[in-house]
Formats: sequence, structure tokens, C-alpha cells
Amino acid sequence: MNSARISELLKTRPKTTMYWGMYVASTQAGAEPDLGVAVAKKLAKRAVDRNRLKRMIRELIWAAQTSTLNKDVVVKLKKPIGRDTRGRLRKKEKETLRSQILGLL
Repeated sequence: MNSARISELLKTRPKTTMYWGMYVASTQAGAEPDLGVAVAKKLAKRAVDRNRLKRMIRELIWAAQTSTLNKDVVVKLKKPIGRDTRGRLRKKEKETLRSQILGLL
């Protein structure tokens, strides 16, 4: 997905939960559905956690795009993670984030 398409999607109104903002738009004519993921360093301090979140999002969105969601998607983290655990992503919070993404789909 190129930067112009991402900027175009970010101008639309997002579906939101406590942690996530999901921007959805129909695909361009004859193109495959695309995905963009934004997990800012300010919101997830450790690279391990950022990469884990990105992998989780890609897995969930790609599964949805192959079955029901045939649109371009940009997913953006809105709120810092790991406030109670010294900036580390723990299993309980990871499951909360996963359930919120599934709720957006």
C-alpha cells in the first residue's frame, strides 16, 4: 500500500475501540485488498511487543480479508500498552487487544 493510499484511508472515519482505530475503504478496481499497520514506538516501547502486535494484526486481518472483508484496511494503535507492567505486553493485555480487533471485524 503506498503512502497516498494510506493518507486517503486515514482521512475516513475509523471504527474504534479503546486501543485500536481501524480505517476501512473499498479496494481500488481490480486490486487485491491491502493492509497497513501502525504501532508507534511511543505507544509500545519494546520492539518485541510492537512486532508481536503487528504479527497478530496481520494474521487476523488477512484471515478476514480472505473470507468476508474484501477491503483495504489500515489499523492504528491509539493507546499506550503495558502501563501496569513497566511497558511490557503481557498475555492478559494481548488477549484484550486481540478481542478488540476481532470486535472491529
